[in-house]
Amino acid sequence: MTLTPTQCKMARVGANLSRAKLAELSGVSIATLSDFEAGRRESYDRTVRDIQAALEKMGATFLAPNEDGPGVRINEQ
Repeated sequence: MTLTPTQCKMARVGANLSRAKLAELSGVSIATLSDFEAGRRESYDRTVRDIQAALEKMGATFLAPNEDGPGVRINEQ
């Protein structure tokens, strides 16, 4: 499943991470992360995978789309 910009922002906020901290954890720039969350540009697959992996390490589980769309669950760590 491909991480969506909305799921990214929901997971980041749910895990109580600033953009700066998520950028650090995922190895992407703050500008790239900001642009991805805002849907301003297409990101490389590798970039999205790195962001998703960092969020999953912080307890995020990404849910496949259903009739309500894609979702995210935050597991408190």
